[in-house]
Amino acid sequence: MEGSLGQKHKPQEFTLVSISELASSSSSSSSSSAPVVARFGGDSGAAELRLRQETDSDDISFDLRTTQIFRLSPVQSVCISEGDAGKEKSHSRGVTLLFRNEEECSAFHSAFDKRKKDDIVQGSHLPNGAISSLKSRFDDKIESSSSKMYFHYYGQLLHQQNMLQDYVRTGTYYAAVMENRADFTGRVVVDVGAGSGILSLFAAQAGAKHVYAVEASEMAEYARILISGNPALSERITVIKGKVEDVELPEKADILISEPMGTLLVNERMLESYVIARDRFLNPNGKMFPTIGRIHMAPFSDEYLFVEVANKALFWQQQNYYGVDLTALHGSAFQGYFSQPVVDAFDPRLLVAASMSHVLDFTNIKEEELYDIDIPLKFVATVGARIHGLACWFDVLFNGSTVQRWLTTAPGAPTTHWYQLRCVLSQPIYVMAGQEITGRLHMVSHSAQSYTIYLTLSAKMWGPGAEQGGILQSSSCKLDLKEPYYRMSQPQAYPVAQDQQQHPLMQPQDLSIQPQDLEDADLMLQASPNSGAPLNSLIDNI
Repeated sequence: MEGSLGQKHKPQEFTLVSISELASSSSSSSSSSAPVVARFGGDSGAAELRLRQETDSDDISFDLRTTQIFRLSPVQSVCISEGDAGKEKSHSRGVTLLFRNEEECSAFHSAFDKRKKDDIVQGSHLPNGAISSLKSRFDDKIESSSSKMYFHYYGQLLHQQNMLQDYVRTGTYYAAVMENRADFTGRVVVDVGAGSGILSLFAAQAGAKHVYAVEASEMAEYARILISGNPALSERITVIKGKVEDVELPEKADILISEPMGTLLVNERMLESYVIARDRFLNPNGKMFPTIGRIHMAPFSDEYLFVEVANKALFWQQQNYYGVDLTALHGSAFQGYFSQPVVDAFDPRLLVAASMSHVLDFTNIKEEELYDIDIPLKFVATVGARIHGLACWFDVLFNGSTVQRWLTTAPGAPTTHWYQLRCVLSQPIYVMAGQEITGRLHMVSHSAQSYTIYLTLSAKMWGPGAEQGGILQSSSCKLDLKEPYYRMSQPQAYPVAQDQQQHPLMQPQDLSIQPQDLEDADLMLQASPNSGAPLNSLIDNI
């Protein structure tokens, strides 16, 4: 149970028939035919297995953090302890265990697994910057091939430069820190996923007492070089190479700062690491920069994009491609192209309804809540149009004591390296002005550090008697956020009629959110900052 995780285990004992120590390169094999007592833990409840022989021989102890157990037969097992974690792994000690019967062997294995699992959850104190040799929470949920590519990507300076040159991103972070110096002066700061160390340097500029820059990729070495090149700040910054799930720090933090946002806010699943860092390192009532995130959604109409995506599959309609008929795969290719979310910057006039938003409060959300995000959708069409899918973007709030500042990726606002994202339906639906659009956006995390997206949009009957009617049209799609179509084009040049106003930029950073707003469930379905802005009906001309 959750309440028992922090409690110490009572010692647990098993009687063995005998043990036999395996030979290693530095010692010969030894065995004992005398009965042996296997004891988990001790008076301190340590994560330890101790084998005590009735003879005068010394006890044999295993650190459960570095020990594995394998079953050799119904009544025989072997315990193997890994060598020095700082060197290339070598199995430094192995002992075979002979049990009295199969039931006792099974009970021992169950106790071993439970004790090891529970001690991992409780954690153990390691020196500052040390990394646990256990498989971390990150490794448990992320496949190794994905994490290897991920850390390789962010370990390269060219990708860090791409993010640093996103001046909306970097400038907003700088402003959020400098405008809230009171939050940083004399405080301990942890930079989660520090990258080049730029946010650590900002925090130090703002007067932080000390900054711990935690970075798991090879970029940690570049961060050390960059920080040492700024001697006025470097004495107050410590770079620690490792995952926030694994490293230990000598003190708690007053502030967490991070840039954990991916495409659609949640891609790359770094928000989970941000939340884990909060639980591990942040003092009660400590601050988080950013504090909350919002995913904004609205239906859109874009005939050009729909035709572009559909036409990609035309290749597979060839009946004589070097004498081969490709048409058997056209359907699969067609659906495959529509399974790719489109990442680009689009004209906000393509939106056919006021947007709604879903709030993620980083200060209290649980890690598990990010595994499965289910958002009910409800819009009212402002124009008659053919809806081609759902447009999404996000913003985050830096809720400082002095200034509240927003970083937005909204369409119509200055473009960031995140752009916006659109989920395109292979079967568009038709709506009239005033017609209600409902649906669901369901995002399920997967081990490749991303999400599978399930989208459904439906249009209810419209006009007289609609309250008695049901769903008129419905369209669904499944997309992989890990494999988007990077369109990266600038918004199309749509002609503006003389009687129409230019769509004002969306500026969520000009808004302020009060603490009581976060407690109001209506915020989950409120319109985004541009909801009051007029939406042009030029989509009808597409």
